[in-house]
Amino acid sequence: MNLKSKIMMLTVLPLLGVTAVITYLGLTYARSLTHQELAVYEQRMVETRKQALKDHVEIAMSALRPILDDTSLSDVEAQYRVREILTQLNYSEDGYFFAYTQEGVNLVHPTQPDFVDQNLLDFQDREGNYLIQGLLEAANSGGGFHRYIWEKPPLMQQEDKMSYVVLIERWNWMMGTGLYFDDIYQDLKTTQSKINQNITNSLFTVLFILGFTVLLVVLLGLFINLHEHRLADARLKSLIKRFIRMQISERRQFSRELHDGINQLLVSSKFRVELVTNKLKKGVQVETIEQDLVEAERVIDQTIQEVRLISHNLRPTLLDDLGLQAALKGLLEQFSERTNIFTEYEATSNLDKLPEEVEITLYRVTQECLSNIEKHAQATHVSLKISIKKGHLQFECYDDGYGFNLGESQKGIGLINMRERLELVEGVFELHSIMGEGTKVTASIPVNLAAVDKKP
Repeated sequence: MNLKSKIMMLTVLPLLGVTAVITYLGLTYARSLTHQELAVYEQRMVETRKQALKDHVEIAMSALRPILDDTSLSDVEAQYRVREILTQLNYSEDGYFFAYTQEGVNLVHPTQPDFVDQNLLDFQDREGNYLIQGLLEAANSGGGFHRYIWEKPPLMQQEDKMSYVVLIERWNWMMGTGLYFDDIYQDLKTTQSKINQNITNSLFTVLFILGFTVLLVVLLGLFINLHEHRLADARLKSLIKRFIRMQISERRQFSRELHDGINQLLVSSKFRVELVTNKLKKGVQVETIEQDLVEAERVIDQTIQEVRLISHNLRPTLLDDLGLQAALKGLLEQFSERTNIFTEYEATSNLDKLPEEVEITLYRVTQECLSNIEKHAQATHVSLKISIKKGHLQFECYDDGYGFNLGESQKGIGLINMRERLELVEGVFELHSIMGEGTKVTASIPVNLAAVDKKP
């Protein structure tokens, strides 16, 4: 896996992880909140229904009150009328009233008349609840609620039910009415379904946003990678062009030096040798021939010096024989002897362990700096400092000369050569100059410190 893929993974994976954690926590909180809200909702609905049961019983008692307070009616007549009224009273679709004696004998049951006059004191629902005994106990305690399972009309299916009962004190009858919880459960189920649907929709929305975000990150990464590739290709092409141009320039200079220097000297040597040959054939005096040979020898020595100079310019022998430290010191010493300018040199101790391409780059940049100082600066002091800090080699060459206007001199061939040489080794070139105060050339080149330390 390459570096760009790793960077992409480091971007996408934390995003997915954080989204997953936030989504999980959100869903967990939403479910917990849903259960709490539904519990509160159910409790409120039950309380509302309880109050409704009380209201229904009070209305029934209001209907029975004239009969119960009429002392002119006998108990038999009054009981008959009460039972008739309770039988006929109903509300909603399944609301009815019932009545029992203290012995558990059913007196009124509109939906199941077969129970009338039967003793149901020991009747149990499917969960073993003695519901009539529970209702009597609630009524005898001053009125109350009791929960049990009973058949709901009209389908007569067993459902969870709650009743509210009171005493008809004239005969100690237990009278009451009840409600079924199936509609409450249905409302809760519907509400739960809607909430779950909302949670699901929210989850899909989060997943959609996440997918869109990841896709956007990937596309943006691909776009940036493509853009970087194009920039890198353009930079590489530019560097290749500069390198080729530098090679052509150096080869042209080398060709010119060979043609104008070495070639002319060799032609002169050949002329002297031919002259000596002709004189020997003609029998010219030996003294004259010796003088021509001495001149030929001088020209050949000059040719040898020219060849050495060209060879040194192509690849300084000091770099191979003694290393970069000695080569730079030699450059400064020659410069100081030639110009009478005081030079100062300070460098790190492991310069001779640098890669070959960095060594030749530093040597050529130093050469170019000294050449520019000699030609233009009229300086009295030159300082050269080289150090390695934080994985970068820092180069600094300072002179106290006249300085120059940066805007007018940035296109000089020497400065361009230095900049291009440094770019070929991924270096950065900077030039600072102030008129009347001098010039400072700085460069920074990335180096592998581990490789430098291990190099023999």
